[in-house]
Amino acid sequence: MDATGREGRFRYRGAELVYDDHGAGPLVVYAHGGFVSQAVEDRMGLFDWAPLLRAGRRLVRYDARGHGRSTGGAADADYTYGSLAEDLLALLGHLGSSGPADAMGSSMGCATVLHAAVRAPERFSALVLLIPPTAWTTREAHARADRAAADTVERQGVEAWLAGRQAQRPPRVVADVPRFPPTPPRRILPAVLRGLALSDLPAPAALSALRLPALVLAWEGDPGHPLSTARTLARSMPQARLHVSRTRADVGTWGERAAAFLTGPGRPPGGGGRCCGRC
Repeated sequence: MDATGREGRFRYRGAELVYDDHGAGPLVVYAHGGFVSQAVEDRMGLFDWAPLLRAGRRLVRYDARGHGRSTGGAADADYTYGSLAEDLLALLGHLGSSGPADAMGSSMGCATVLHAAVRAPERFSALVLLIPPTAWTTREAHARADRAAADTVERQGVEAWLAGRQAQRPPRVVADVPRFPPTPPRRILPAVLRGLALSDLPAPAALSALRLPALVLAWEGDPGHPLSTARTLARSMPQARLHVSRTRADVGTWGERAAAFLTGPGRPPGGGGRCCGRC
């Protein structure tokens, strides 16, 4: 897969959102994790989405509001999961999708996809949910850390916050993945952090009403993306399946797993059907 695809831009709610459009065929949209961007995720080397293109899918990846090439203001409310879900729905409208689209998201992007799907389930045909973040009973401690980080950035600068992050040991499964500075600029980084602190995943009761095929991809040993969230998602969503990776090599299979799930036997192109059983 080429590094950039065909770049597109559109304005929504005071920001310019930038996306890259790869391949041709039924639409799949992808939302990245917090503080990174498409380019940073590519440099991290964790996920390979080329199998989706080989399977004949059109893949649109975008930089979230305030991240990477996309702009954003300094309002906390702009960076809640619900607000980011509005951006995703606006992107689908901008792309002129004629029917439901498949959606994938990692961490913050996973939360974005879930909120968008709960709000407008008719816009989606299937979901791939990567490393779901802290939620429900585990969320408040993470929210406190985000609020403290925002205060640190404002009072001591980004470098002080990054020094604290560098001292934290990464999960063993991704211990060799390089770290990168946050892509939101300093002037809006506190707002991003506080917006995330205001956020949570949809309640399990709301997820239980979501009748969409879903593949949940998680790894072990990560307090920021605990297996408790992934397991609750898999239990709550009627058509969800869970795969847990324990090695970096197995994480490397996620692109193939996503492609098999979205395009395998029993799933018509662009929506409907059930998991192919190869997950």
